[in-house]
Amino acid sequence: MNKLCTKAIIAVLGLAPLALYAQSYMAPSDTPAHIVRGIEATDRTEEMTVRDSARKPAEVLTLAGLEEGDHVAELGAFGQYYSTILSAAIGPQGQLDMYDLPFVEAFGAIPAGEAFRDAHANTTYTVTDFNEFELGTDLDAVYIVLFYHDLGGQMIDTPAMNAAIFSALKPGGTYLVVDHRAEDGTGWSAAGTVHRIDKQTVIDEVQSAGFTLQTDSDLLAHPQDDKTQRVFAARGETDRMLLVFRKPQ
Repeated sequence: MNKLCTKAIIAVLGLAPLALYAQSYMAPSDTPAHIVRGIEATDRTEEMTVRDSARKPAEVLTLAGLEEGDHVAELGAFGQYYSTILSAAIGPQGQLDMYDLPFVEAFGAIPAGEAFRDAHANTTYTVTDFNEFELGTDLDAVYIVLFYHDLGGQMIDTPAMNAAIFSALKPGGTYLVVDHRAEDGTGWSAAGTVHRIDKQTVIDEVQSAGFTLQTDSDLLAHPQDDKTQRVFAARGETDRMLLVFRKPQ
């Protein structure tokens, strides 16, 4: 595994310097109560909460339409940043299925995922090749945050994966993708070098599976971000896509 990928995992697992994120964060006043409950979950660590001002989890999950009692699949759960929020937000009537790729074992992510599952009754945790995973049926939502760009390097057939996600979702179900933007028109070429992917490439791949694009939000946009640079140079201020897709009714 190259140094770029190693740095990416370290950052996602919460080991990047906390000073990079040292800003206060409060959920907007109109945030649904169950999402506020997730943001305020008592088992969220400082390494998680200090990143909230950059990641805006309350706004993201409100845009995604997360409901209490939802059945959600999270692809790329390592670090449990969103897992911790989601488990609390969906409540005991909901279910969170977390999926990681085998390569995260090198970073201690698998024991952490298993420990999280054991401590949260409404969760499952599976380590699997995303080319072979089984998501079940009648999911309300699938979330993939800051991880889509990593799939190519792990030889994941993303069009086939998106088709599997489409099949697993209920009619009207949500597919949320958040990722670091590359320069327009660069496709997958920046994924293995600067940890980014072209937004239109993601849109085209997901829509090809049958999804409709409901929301293309600039909530996490930072137009001043130099997209030719590695994301670690602008930690917390990268220009990120926030795409909410729907499976047609």
